[in-house]
Amino acid sequence: MKILFLERGKLWSYGLPDGLRDLGHQVKASGPVEQGRLIRLLTSFKPDLLVSVGWGPDHTKAKQRMVRTTATQHQIPLVYWSTEDPNFTNVFTLPLLRWMKPDHTFTISEKTAKRFRKLGYSADYLDYAFHPKVHFRAKIKPKYRTDIAVVANAYPDVLRKYPKLYRRQSLRILVRPLLKHGYRIDFYGRNWSRMKPFLGRSIPKGSMKGYISYKKANQVFSSAKIVLGLQNYTDMLTQRTFETLGSEGFFLTSDTPAVRALLKPGRDVVVSSSPAQTLEKVRYYLKHEKEREQIRRSGRRAIAKQNYTERAKFMLSVLRKKGLLK
Repeated sequence: MKILFLERGKLWSYGLPDGLRDLGHQVKASGPVEQGRLIRLLTSFKPDLLVSVGWGPDHTKAKQRMVRTTATQHQIPLVYWSTEDPNFTNVFTLPLLRWMKPDHTFTISEKTAKRFRKLGYSADYLDYAFHPKVHFRAKIKPKYRTDIAVVANAYPDVLRKYPKLYRRQSLRILVRPLLKHGYRIDFYGRNWSRMKPFLGRSIPKGSMKGYISYKKANQVFSSAKIVLGLQNYTDMLTQRTFETLGSEGFFLTSDTPAVRALLKPGRDVVVSSSPAQTLEKVRYYLKHEKEREQIRRSGRRAIAKQNYTERAKFMLSVLRKKGLLK
């Protein structure tokens, strides 16, 4: 089967597309979503399925309508994988469903999938995962060697606009106390220079490492002694959770029901529910390498089935049951 991802960047060229390739399907990324380019791809590549993902520069109302019209004209099923729920469901996802009208929608939020079905949309839950070709244990590199690392964008504007988002609490528990007590943390990602209002102090310039490519992130996960894992919600796991554990990184994250549903604290992962607990756990595990090694290996085993090949199998099985694929 031939599958075309409506994606101009590199992020969604990996992960789920890799899982579909594992199953023997041909997968291609479209590049910028423009009508002429899309029609040429439909004519030359002849895809059996179109997949739109996330929230990017091509998700304008006009382009969403154009994609729907083009998919209908060429009689190709159109699927959307929503990765911005539930925080942006009302402002972004629901308007997209009204304009793009995908034949089926997958979302990373199980509650939102139920909500979509109640509203009359065909929808299912499809979470993030990891892929062993991208997320694997790498050799420790001096460039990335550090005691503590964070691999995440900072999102100061989102935090300011949505003060009830759990990510603020996660920052308060995991990052703020370590900075306050003088621990060095290497931050990989955008906009950490704007985080003083949420962290109580500025991050030293030498600790802000900037953007790191998706395929290089596993080198940080493998080289840092402790990877801090911010969570956005108490009932969901972030993309980085799967990717860090898939890369056999030692993961210290917020103590949430979602974390405990998949992982056993102290065996697969280390959790904290307070600033004091974070300081206690960091002090302990920086001194106990053998225990860090045991936990990071166990964490990888615990998520072995949470991979994109399994996600791809589920996605295609749903679409076949819906009659969208042969």
